[in-house]
Amino acid sequence: MQELKQVPKACDACGSCSAGDRIVPMRRIEGSDYVIALAGNPNTGKSTVFNALTGMRQHVGNWAGKTVVREEGAYKFRDKTYRLVDLPGTYSLLSNSVDEEIARDFVLFGRPDCTVVVVDATALERNLALVLQILEITDRVVVALNLMDEAERHGIKIDDRALARDLGVPVVPMSARSKKGLLELAATVADVVEGQVALRPHRIAHLDPELDKAVVSLVREIEKEHPGIQNARWIALRLLEGDVGVENELRSGTLGKPVHGTLSLAGGQ
Repeated sequence: MQELKQVPKACDACGSCSAGDRIVPMRRIEGSDYVIALAGNPNTGKSTVFNALTGMRQHVGNWAGKTVVREEGAYKFRDKTYRLVDLPGTYSLLSNSVDEEIARDFVLFGRPDCTVVVVDATALERNLALVLQILEITDRVVVALNLMDEAERHGIKIDDRALARDLGVPVVPMSARSKKGLLELAATVADVVEGQVALRPHRIAHLDPELDKAVVSLVREIEKEHPGIQNARWIALRLLEGDVGVENELRSGTLGKPVHGTLSLAGGQ
């Protein structure tokens, strides 16, 4: 298993790569080897990343029981098919809005094989809040450090190697509009889902031993009342922090159900 390291540079469209190392957008979603969640703050270029990977071949519908538009697409890389789910742009996973609730539930309960978090290199500090929240939930994360061209124009320099070390997950510098770094992103996602990269996600330590005891006790009760529920520790922490939305959904049995739902596909299949 490889240690975390800088992603090697590669050409996105020079034609010198083998066929398996090219991104091939898929017209249909007829099954997939892996499901990838695409998350990020609004205005980070997340939709540009989605379109670049899927060739703008979107399958559009609504999230189950919601009026929020759901977009999915697919691409093939190294002979594997990746189903890409574009989550609503959100600043946090604290479920203060329908968009945040959808993004939270998919990362928590949708079991994506990898979550790609697109961040704006010109506003990195603001974007890292969402990254850290997602790292509390899952190990399999890739940070797409987008808009690097804009950052360079503003004289902003980012040490992506140091950032990857600090976060404990791969960081891929890119400029999605010009497709720079796109191949590196696909290769890194492939390495993560296939277990080729050692992941050590940074998580905020809970120093209070009494809090840890309370969490352990509450997790036991949650799992007793809701057998098979995922991410019970995260739910316990939200309950202890007074998250009324999570409490209400847990009581009603709607927390994380349904996550995938039935997607009504648009034309162009």
